Amino acid sequence: MNQLVRVQCFTVSADGYGSGLGQSLERPFGHADPGVMMSWAGATASWVNRTDPGGTRGLDDYLTRDMTRNIGAEIMGRNKFGPQRGPWENYDWQGWWGDEPPFHTPVFVLTHHPRPSFTLADTTFHFRDATCEEVLKEALAAADGRDVRIGGGVATVREFLAADLIDTLHIAVAPNELGDGERLWERPEELTDRFHLEQIPSPSGVVHHFFWRR
Repeated sequence: MNQLVRVQCFTVSADGYGSGLGQSLERPFGHADPGVMMSWAGATASWVNRTDPGGTRGLDDYLTRDMTRNIGAEIMGRNKFGPQRGPWENYDWQGWWGDEPPFHTPVFVLTHHPRPSFTLADTTFHFRDATCEEVLKEALAAADGRDVRIGGGVATVREFLAADLIDTLHIAVAPNELGDGERLWERPEELTDRFHLEQIPSPSGVVHHFFWRR
């Protein structure tokens, strides 16, 4: 079975933005409210950060579980790893996710300022100043036959789309609008030159967009 390069459970606003302006340590999504953007996933029984019993079942829950299915490595941009820009001031801060990150795979962080790899629990972060093609080749090898997830943010997804390296995408479109920030698209139909598109509304209010290659 062929390895796939997947975007999975990536959420954008109704006007196409994946994050807002003014990202900081305290505001990872900038002026966007992650509680609103990601409420569809956070309400599910399978949400990775759920600590209490319960949660919704159905389509949203199925897709939340699918986020980690058969994923052997992840590629993300520097902005998803943290808010700092430019050269690393120090190596003490190790990302947004605490001592047990939710990835459980090798993670390759795209950056113009590489730093030594480190491991937290069962996740190892590698920092690469390289092309999409070079990093993807390394991630596919590290995934050991499983798929590679392009985790974001928006600039990274767009970069891999521009290089024509993505096989499938699942984009959840939330009902709120941001007005500004990092934009994935103006219209999802922009991708239908290369991908089939099916849109499925959920009772939670999001519309799930599924893209697969023509």
